[in-house]
Amino acid sequence: MEKVRKHIIFYGSVQGVGFRYRAYYAARSYGVYGWVRNLYDGSVEMEAEGTEKAIDDMILAIEKGSFIRIENISVRTIPVKNEYDFRIKHDE
Repeated sequence: MEKVRKHIIFYGSVQGVGFRYRAYYAARSYGVYGWVRNLYDGSVEMEAEGTEKAIDDMILAIEKGSFIRIENISVRTIPVKNEYDFRIKHDE
């Protein structure tokens, strides 16, 4: 299976509801690598690398989280970086 990398922004009720931690555990469960962080406008940004199916399954698992309400998702494909972990980025 070919790896892809996606830059994703999630909009909706996605901050203050455990989204980043849910994403972290879902990514690890599906073998997805990259990172996730909160943005100042209330959205959440993520770069996710893995197979298309693994990334789709990870997003479905995140959506099942209590209190998380994804209203819109912006996705674009970016170059693969061959990362081998998934992390939560904090304010930089």
